Amino acid sequence: MADQTLHIAMYPWFAMGHLTSFLHISNKLAQRGHRISFFSPSKVQQKLEAFNLHSHRISFIPIDVPHVDGLPPGTETTADVPSLLQPLLVTAMDLTRPAIEQALCELRPNFVFFDFTHWLPELLHKLDIGIKSVYYCTISPATVGFLMCPERKLLEISLTEADLMEPPPSFPASSIKLQTHEARALVGASLMEFGRGVTFLERQMGSFSNCDAIAFKTCREMEGPYCDYVETQFGKPVILAGPVVPESPTTELDEKWAKWFDGFKAKTVIYCAFGSECILNKAQLQELLLGFELTGLPFFAALKPPMGVESIEAALPEGFEERVQGRGIVHGGWVQQPLILKHPSVGCFVTHCGSGSLSEALVNECRLVLLPNMGDQIINARMMSRDLKVGVEVEKGDEDGVFTTEGVCKAVKTVMDDESEVAKEVWTNHAKWREFLSGKELENSCLNSFEQKLQQLLQ
Repeated sequence: MADQTLHIAMYPWFAMGHLTSFLHISNKLAQRGHRISFFSPSKVQQKLEAFNLHSHRISFIPIDVPHVDGLPPGTETTADVPSLLQPLLVTAMDLTRPAIEQALCELRPNFVFFDFTHWLPELLHKLDIGIKSVYYCTISPATVGFLMCPERKLLEISLTEADLMEPPPSFPASSIKLQTHEARALVGASLMEFGRGVTFLERQMGSFSNCDAIAFKTCREMEGPYCDYVETQFGKPVILAGPVVPESPTTELDEKWAKWFDGFKAKTVIYCAFGSECILNKAQLQELLLGFELTGLPFFAALKPPMGVESIEAALPEGFEERVQGRGIVHGGWVQQPLILKHPSVGCFVTHCGSGSLSEALVNECRLVLLPNMGDQIINARMMSRDLKVGVEVEKGDEDGVFTTEGVCKAVKTVMDDESEVAKEVWTNHAKWREFLSGKELENSCLNSFEQKLQQLLQ
């Protein structure tokens, strides 16, 4: 029997990083002739449409986000609320269950790709109309294996900081370890209520344990041992979509920014961005910016204002704007990151290590400075700095997790110094991975295998 054209419904968590990640894989599958029904909050649809490269095969299905007491009216994604209110947003997402059930009964897709809606696999079993659930994981297999594997018995025994600092007993050989402050934050986050009557950990473990398959956007060459470990631990097929590098943007960089970047020599500008959700406190924001100033290099930092501060300008160190005038910009709004990373004058990317940013960084020529903030970003940073050796991590205090002006400057100087052995090593490794990840053959073979595995799940 010839392979059938698939119909896949997508229902990602209401965070822009998750929504765009699901849309990237939707574009790749639509390009191969498959049909996509993409559930997203109503107002977000407009933002996502710009990234829909196959509108004849990808249909957006607007979802009204139900009102939950305490959630500001009009909230649709995590970008609309502080992190403390995210549990209310996930409660609202859980309340969409009846609408999703009705839509799936009408659409009858072959698959639903989901992540935070832990109730979806059970709903599909109940409907019993042949729809398979795939947990499409926006975090890496290394992160899932290190933090959430069943051999840690997370739902049976109380996890301690000390437990989490070391890998689980049968985790693949690796140099991934956590610092004290990181383990403490992760233990706290996993036990936090995330939605009505369910912790973040219970939600994740429910999704992994009950789905029909787990999918990751990586390839065996980068994370093979971690993929095998996750497959063994959860007893589920693990299917790999490949790195899912987004298509090159067809738009141009805004003229204002293009002109600014054009004013500097090739490979000299530091570009720093921490995604739509990472918010530093005022003291750490100032240490970061003073670190850039101390390097003497031009820099462009796209950062959110700290909590309780009205604008990014109000959070700047005293006298900072005057001192860096002409060579430093701190911008509080959205920027066209893929286009900035491609600009010839950008030589260094200081990143929070979100998986989307790292995918974009690895196919560009900028040198990497890693400054993870939370969760999977920490494991990503260890993988990049210690396993793949493609970047340098900013040093932080083990207990308090604080970084300094000097620490930021040192990490940037290390990767930008052509004579340093560390810079030569990370540059060589980065060039090797860039060439590998940019090859169309890799994408094709990964997606061929991905399609094949999906077809097998239907047999």
